[in-house]
Amino acid sequence: MQDFTTSITTNRAAECFVGIDVAKAHLDVCLLPGGETLRVANGARGIARLVEQLTKRQPTLIVLEATGKYETNVLIELAAVGLPVAVVNPRQVRAFARAIGILAKTDRIDAAVLARFARDVRPPIRRLPSEKQRLLQELVARRRQLVEMRGAESNRLKQTRSKDVKHSIQKMLDILQEQLDQLQQQLDEAIQNCESLKAKDQLLRTVPSVGSVVSQTLLIELPELGTLNRRQIASLVGVAPLNRDSGMMRGKRMVWGGRAAVRSALYMAALVGMRCNPIIRAFYQRLREAGKPAKVALTACMRKLLTILNTMVANNTPWRIPDSPPF
Repeated sequence: MQDFTTSITTNRAAECFVGIDVAKAHLDVCLLPGGETLRVANGARGIARLVEQLTKRQPTLIVLEATGKYETNVLIELAAVGLPVAVVNPRQVRAFARAIGILAKTDRIDAAVLARFARDVRPPIRRLPSEKQRLLQELVARRRQLVEMRGAESNRLKQTRSKDVKHSIQKMLDILQEQLDQLQQQLDEAIQNCESLKAKDQLLRTVPSVGSVVSQTLLIELPELGTLNRRQIASLVGVAPLNRDSGMMRGKRMVWGGRAAVRSALYMAALVGMRCNPIIRAFYQRLREAGKPAKVALTACMRKLLTILNTMVANNTPWRIPDSPPF
């Protein structure tokens, strides 16, 4: 028993956990055990230095937060040399810090918290998207930004009374529309030039209410589609109801977290589907007749549509209206 205990202690001591706090200008790093710290510039030279140092240590797990894409370069470089990296939600890390009694917040403290989070929680390592996948994600994100800007400008056009301002807004709307058309053409060409994406796109678009925007968003922002079961995919997207029970109290189930861009696309598809998709329309009407609020019924339609699409991609089966829906 003594030898076994010694072996466990040795193995634990050999493990190394790294937390990286990402800022625009620099990266703060903390290593456990030992509490060593390091600060490098968040640029090519600083990242190269960091990768060299961590490659020598061969850490068990590296954790950093999602910080508005400032983490992208260091994440890519660490993953490129085979180091185990996990990107986590900042809200989770903040809750963890409060739970262990750390209320102060500086870059160095945050790096130490991330290292402890890596050691104690051990979040899963997810496969990094390919370079092509990342470029497509940037195109989809840019399209979403342009649509939001176009909506804002359209609202301003309705509110202003000045002819000069209206002329200015209309010129901007024309520019935004031109940019949107160019982006859409780039996305269409990218999908058509990739056989796997092209086949899945054609499959998804057989579903009433799923057009090019919804299909491309799902394919690019949700590459796990068709690889997970219905519960896992619903949880990943953020349309799975979560329990809020305690003792005798039964709280209202709510959806939480997930991928907002995918959820927005599903929302529009479900909204259209309530009119033109017979399965979604019947499902929505059944829920409403059972007394479910409109928003709850619509969210359930989003989840059902996602389940249908997930099953279609998994089985490589196009849309059909079955005698008794198998989904």
